[in-house]
Amino acid sequence: MSSPSCSSDLPTSLPARVRAGLRALWRLKDDQGNPDEARLLHLSFDSDTYERLADDLRRTPEGRELLAARPTIPGPSYDLESLARLPEGTLGHEFARYFAKYGIEPFTYEYPLRSDGEFLYKRYRETHDVHHIITGYGIDECGEVELQAFYLGNLGLRHAALIAATAIPVWLRSSGVRGVANVLRRIRAAYRRGKDSRELLSLDVDALWDQPVAKIAALTCAPARSFSGDRGGRR
Repeated sequence: MSSPSCSSDLPTSLPARVRAGLRALWRLKDDQGNPDEARLLHLSFDSDTYERLADDLRRTPEGRELLAARPTIPGPSYDLESLARLPEGTLGHEFARYFAKYGIEPFTYEYPLRSDGEFLYKRYRETHDVHHIITGYGIDECGEVELQAFYLGNLGLRHAALIAATAIPVWLRSSGVRGVANVLRRIRAAYRRGKDSRELLSLDVDALWDQPVAKIAALTCAPARSFSGDRGGRR
């Protein structure tokens, strides 16, 4: 049986929700870390998408267990210090190094979880940086858009398509037609890679901290396409 909708505090009509989501995206342009606007963006465009993903998970014992437990990532047995002590190249070590390199902290969620769909949004936020590491997409503008295109193919998130689309005019002004053509090739490749990869939200991250990133990527992600002049590797 489906859980209650995760959109009870959102506008009820589709036009109002689209307007609310677009306003949130506009505000995030200048305040990328704002959790209220990020939540509004996601749930305005994708509350039903997260509920559909939850319905899919309920079809398997592992999925039902995940939805019943609603774990936080990293789990209570892990912190950045303990993860940093894991061998180099493991997911935990690379996760801790990633956070130290960019001076950020693991995501915390301060909202009530009223549905399985909203739990999956929380999980998306908690594992977003893990996905950067596993997929190899950087946190620069191009890498972030590549990951959003991957999400569109992998999870069907509408807001991800919107983020990718709104980035194109910016690149057109800064890089010209040739630069945009290269970015579009990357977006298409990331989208197809997402479609061909294992669904990432249900990945048991806490069971994988001590595993090599290369091994996890090989088991979960389709191969990344190479481009001439590629910036190379994870960033």
